[in-house]
Amino acid sequence: MISLIDAWTGFDLLLAVGIFAAYFVLDILYVYYTLAVTRLQSIAAANTSLLIYLIAAFGVINYVGNYLYIVPMAMGAWLGTFVTVYWEKKKNGTHRRIKKPIA
Repeated sequence: MISLIDAWTGFDLLLAVGIFAAYFVLDILYVYYTLAVTRLQSIAAANTSLLIYLIAAFGVINYVGNYLYIVPMAMGAWLGTFVTVYWEKKKNGTHRRIKKPIA
């Protein structure tokens, strides 16, 4: 494993932004992959799976060389999932919190 100084020296901000964006899209695809599988949409699920693995390979290749790229990867993944689930809830009309009745 490379030292922290070497990792910072080799850290490319533009590449980090690219990794963030890639994993943002990756997690959007994961959500839609899950929806396609649960709806038994085989072509949509297979195509989405193909894209997921291509994007994931890009991230893995980069963070193996420099572990600092795990940070933008994780942030992009978190935000991608959050935004997609939020959009799906809003689309389905379930975006508001349901208050529990007082017993």
